[in-house]
Amino acid sequence: MLDRTIAVGLRRWPLVEVCGLPVTASTLRDAAADMVDYCSAGPRRALPVTSTSVNGQVISLCAGDPEVRSLFAEADIIHCDGQPLVMLSRLMGRQRIPERVATTDLYPAVAALAAERGVTFYLLGATPAVNAAAVARSRAAHPGLQIVGARHGYLSPDAERDVVAEIARLKPDILWVALGAPREQLFCRRHRADLAGVGIIKTAGGLFDFLAGAKRRAPVALQRAGLEWLFRLSLEPRRLFLRYLVTNPHALLVMLRSLR
Repeated sequence: MLDRTIAVGLRRWPLVEVCGLPVTASTLRDAAADMVDYCSAGPRRALPVTSTSVNGQVISLCAGDPEVRSLFAEADIIHCDGQPLVMLSRLMGRQRIPERVATTDLYPAVAALAAERGVTFYLLGATPAVNAAAVARSRAAHPGLQIVGARHGYLSPDAERDVVAEIARLKPDILWVALGAPREQLFCRRHRADLAGVGIIKTAGGLFDFLAGAKRRAPVALQRAGLEWLFRLSLEPRRLFLRYLVTNPHALLVMLRSLR
């Protein structure tokens, strides 16, 4: 365990070291409140806070590639988006991770609070159709939610610069970047200094596919058992079989070594 804590919003949280990365040991509800509190209740830093997540795939990537690990290590906040990691921390860690903070669960929790308190969003990523559906369904699910802008993630370098300029002008409180790892972490590295005025940049992986209804979540029982990957594999065997065959055993080995 890391012998330090991190200030997030109005609270301080212990940090659990996972594969050399400092994972914030907070609950989902408090993580959502922290984000909205930071955006609405006090002075901000000069540059955006960057927030990301780790799961088995990320742990495997970071263990195998120091450059990818450095990208994740640059984030101000790292949440646990993997139930197996939560379970292993309870068995082996001196400091437990209280629960999984999956981005697909975090987003609606943040959106509900943001709609009440006037915190604004910008959604960047996914295909044009998925991005548009994610925006429409978010607004329908959370009346009053202010999504000040949105753009798909298939951008040329010139188009990316234009989008960054637009985001900097709009100054959303929370920028959700759903480009997939490690592209979204590279985006944070490239453009954090360009986005002064944005409150938080939250990497979001495949979030917009779920918001848009293009993909289904696993049943809650499978999520709690740490078997959401198995449900996803059953839906997309061709795309995911090789990934899980390689990353799951590697990630498990890394976690067993690092959680102590």
